[in-house]
Parts: sequence; C-alpha cells; structure tokens
Amino acid sequence: MRKAVILAGVLALSACAYPGPNPQLVAQLEALKGKPEAELIRNLGVPTRTYDSSGHRFLAFDRTRYESIPGGPGPGFGYWGGWRYGGWGGWGAFPAEIVKRDCEITFDLAGGVVQTWQLRGNDC
Repeated sequence: MRKAVILAGVLALSACAYPGPNPQLVAQLEALKGKPEAELIRNLGVPTRTYDSSGHRFLAFDRTRYESIPGGPGPGFGYWGGWRYGGWGGWGAFPAEIVKRDCEITFDLAGGVVQTWQLRGNDC
C-alpha cells in the first residue's frame, strides 16, 4: 500500500512538471486540418523547412525565444565599489539565467491539404 501511495505521489508531481501543449495553440492547429497549403502559409508565414516524400509534403515552422530568469541573493561576501560588505548578496548571489524556449510545429500535407500536425519542444 505504501508503495502505491509513493508511486501516486511521484506521478502527480511529474504531471505538474510539464503541463502539455498550449490549448489555444492546439485549437489553432486543429482548425488548420483540411486547409490547403496556401492558407496554412497565410496563417503561419513561410515555413522554416520543407520536405517531400512519397506524396506527402512536410512543412516545419520553428518558434524560438529566450527568457531571462533574474538572479537572486545568496549567502556570501564580496566587494562592491572598493568597500567590503557581508551578508546576503555579493559574490555569493545566484546569477541570472537565460533559458531557450522553442517549439517546432510540423505539418503533414497530402494532395496539398493539411492532414496532421506534430509539436516538439519546451514552449508548445
């Protein structure tokens, strides 16, 4: 019983780690199914990559953005302007972090019409 409770807790926490695709994006992509290639390009712009294979055309659209996560105070001592100070901040502070967020949307077209789509990345 204890193992089942621990497993349920781990699964619940892991479900919170990645919320899944953005519902508004999914609705927008679902609305493009059955639409011609020209309308897809009108809605999303020129694709980043295209690939043709066995009567299918694959169009990939990339979205990339960078997010800055501010640093914070940390325990430590340091110098600032020639004066020594101690306590929170200084060289012991946590630095800012830059995080790359990206999403690749790939459409599968057959006969010039959108059939399916697929998402990859950490910002979909």
